[in-house]
Amino acid sequence: MSSHVLIAGAGPVGLVSALTLATAGIQVTVFERNTTAPEDLRASTFHPPTLDMLARFGLTDELVSQGLVARYTQQRDRKNGLVAEFDMSLLEGETQHPFRLQCEQWKLNKLLIDRLALFPHASIVLGAEVQSVSQDADSVEISVKTASGIQAFRGDYLIGSDGAWSAVRQSLGIDFEGFTYPERFLVVSTDFEFADHFPKLSYVNYVSDPQEWCVMLRVPSLWRVLFPTSPDESDEEVLTDDSIQNRLQNLLPRELPYSTIHRTLYKVHQRVAKEFRRGRVILAGDAAHINNPLGGMGMNGGVHDAFNLSDKLVEILTAGGSPDLLDRYERQRRAVAIEYINANTARNKKTIEERDPETRRKTQDELRAIAAHPSAAKDYLRKTSMIDALERAESIT
Repeated sequence: MSSHVLIAGAGPVGLVSALTLATAGIQVTVFERNTTAPEDLRASTFHPPTLDMLARFGLTDELVSQGLVARYTQQRDRKNGLVAEFDMSLLEGETQHPFRLQCEQWKLNKLLIDRLALFPHASIVLGAEVQSVSQDADSVEISVKTASGIQAFRGDYLIGSDGAWSAVRQSLGIDFEGFTYPERFLVVSTDFEFADHFPKLSYVNYVSDPQEWCVMLRVPSLWRVLFPTSPDESDEEVLTDDSIQNRLQNLLPRELPYSTIHRTLYKVHQRVAKEFRRGRVILAGDAAHINNPLGGMGMNGGVHDAFNLSDKLVEILTAGGSPDLLDRYERQRRAVAIEYINANTARNKKTIEERDPETRRKTQDELRAIAAHPSAAKDYLRKTSMIDALERAESIT
């Protein structure tokens, strides 16, 4: 009987894993609790190595055609404007895609779902919420809540890619170590063209300020602006029209009110699962590690998990590879989650919100100096684009 891998969650991590496995001839079933494919509006940045990986399936060119190629990223000051600009073309020779792609995450989901539909041994079950997990030496079984009741499914392995509140992780009793920031993050999408008013604005901008920093990201049809919110503000207060307008008007005053297309408020965490593997169950993506979005490393790191893990499962299930490869996955990706993804995103937040004037001045001077020297700028971009993190993972045996 052919091998069968179960996957909890039909986000990019679960779907990339499914496509990798299906391409190798392995039966795969993806369970998604939502009744439609997720259209998550949070992630919108694809880093160069992620684009390199997706090119394996011919997906990168399709994504690029639907997004914006961001050659430059900027560090800005809310009052003083541009601090430093980094040219990602310095990464030529390090990657096949020396740029960041600004493209909504749901577009990747759709491409992956369309591609999976070509494989008769791959299926996606919508409206199916994985609730609990059990396993023995030879298989894993999941309990799934569907419209017709609770059903059980059995497979050789289970990938838990069911998000930050992962039922798979919780069912196994795996600790999710770390902390939650007191403030929530507000993302507002508007069709107003900020680039007509901020000189030389790039598609990716980290704007520091001691009172209210922000991140300004361009996607094909909209600008997305991320603001921190005060723990003293209720969710209802943050999401009112007056509150949204005040934040946008403080960023750029104008006579007319801003039109907003989306507004999303969410809690932000820095957490890493104590274990990424328990027997035949393996965690990936947000189920294994979550971080603040400053740097765009969450979804990208999850996709990197998916390729690392699913390639190892292919070797185990089709080429007689040792299941111990899954322990190497845990060693590799957990180290990266702690040493690179969580460490860098936490540092990014600290930098952008710094209130001490002298520390702010020193940091901005350092950024200017790095951007002015190509070798230093390249090192900086290797780190921020996650190339260093992948090399670190590969070095772990």
